[in-house]
Amino acid sequence: MKYVIALDAGTTSVRAFVYDIGKKAFVHRAQQEVGQSFPRPGWVEQDADEIYFKCAYVLNDCLRFAGAKNVAGIGIANQRETVVMWNRETGEPVCPAIGWQCRRTSDWCASLDEETKRLVRERTGLVTDAYFSASKIVWNFEHVPLVGELLREGKLCAGTVDSYLIFKLTEGRSFVTDVTNASRTMLFNIHTMAWDEDLLRRFSVPRAVLPEVRDSDAKMGELRRGGAVIPIAGAAGDQQAALFGQACLNAGEGKATYGTGLFLLFHTGAACVASESGLIATAACRVGGKTAYALEGSSFHAGSGIKWLRDKLGFISSAAESGALAESIPDCGGVCFVPAFTGLGAPYWSSDARGLFSGITQAAGRAELVRAVLESIAYSARDLADCMQRDSGVPLASVRCDGGASANDFLMQFQADVLGVPVDRPAERESTALGAAFLCMISEGLTDEKELPAMRIPERVFAPDVRVRAARQEGYRMYRRAVERALLT
Repeated sequence: MKYVIALDAGTTSVRAFVYDIGKKAFVHRAQQEVGQSFPRPGWVEQDADEIYFKCAYVLNDCLRFAGAKNVAGIGIANQRETVVMWNRETGEPVCPAIGWQCRRTSDWCASLDEETKRLVRERTGLVTDAYFSASKIVWNFEHVPLVGELLREGKLCAGTVDSYLIFKLTEGRSFVTDVTNASRTMLFNIHTMAWDEDLLRRFSVPRAVLPEVRDSDAKMGELRRGGAVIPIAGAAGDQQAALFGQACLNAGEGKATYGTGLFLLFHTGAACVASESGLIATAACRVGGKTAYALEGSSFHAGSGIKWLRDKLGFISSAAESGALAESIPDCGGVCFVPAFTGLGAPYWSSDARGLFSGITQAAGRAELVRAVLESIAYSARDLADCMQRDSGVPLASVRCDGGASANDFLMQFQADVLGVPVDRPAERESTALGAAFLCMISEGLTDEKELPAMRIPERVFAPDVRVRAARQEGYRMYRRAVERALLT
């Protein structure tokens, strides 16, 4: 076997990559954009059929390139907390997928008693928030008649995107997920590595509607295509896959993904560190029967802010233009932006906060506003990094970056300056797909963890500029004051 395929089912696009085992590199890739709908303020939905069919399209493209019989396996990475519900007998979705950004269940989360919130924190490592899957499952139970009907008939499946895709790709033979995706549901005990019976009972979620949970390097099923039987081997949520793809395998190593949102993960090794700062503890992966943990902080918006500048305001014609425009001025002229389009994530966890610009004068123009949006991404990461260091007691030595916005040299340099540590950008920036490929290769016995650091090649390291330290500190203080205003809205 010459290749493995990594399927990366992201929020706004799905992609498949052919990884050449001998060359240790991606040699082919295919991509399709995926739509989102916003039926009400704060609501985010997707068409599960569209997700699957476009995943099938890019996967078939890669299979044609590689030849099905030359593929040793398929690894999957996916957007995480998004919930799909489908008919177990037909495989057809029965309602729109509720996206991870969706805030429709905020009131339900707020209504839960303190004992339940404590159990969620202790058992799952998460905070009780609309971000996570359980509230979305319960909402469908209560508001979608067909969901209730299938539930009573024992025909309902509920899962994250990975479990839905595996079910469809295996023609219903496998209804499974991995520990990293399960750990994002608010229903999974990250200490016992099993669905938590107390939480299932409190939320009235029958165990039968949920998938079997397997290790991240486990065999998930088989794809039968063109006379070949291809293992689906290895799966992980996109952020954990990126951590693995960045070869962050030891406590104290961290990565930042600049995708639709901003996700900072800090590896804590075999220790599950409880956060006192509004972060979450999560399963980093489970490989070789051993669980590794991470602290995670997430901002709901990063690349989505740049997309907003382009598609809604028309301030830029491309994402690449934002960096050049930001570099055309020495600073924002006092303008600050808070990226709270659908509330604020860690460490604030405010569903009611909304985005705002502050400090605008008549001197502020397009460049200042664009730069303020980019700076807000870096400041959000600073919020998260400070919390991680405080919770773990371990200093952050560097950050490995990936995701679409990591291509922005201005943003990466500004990020290094704000954090005060080097930002390391790899030559292969598709770290999520790389993590899925690595898990697949480990599952199939084609490599092991100790070989992964040598397979990650740095492209550029952005060192912090000490000359601007004072200015960046002042900018961050201004940003925090702007966040306080947003929290009052």
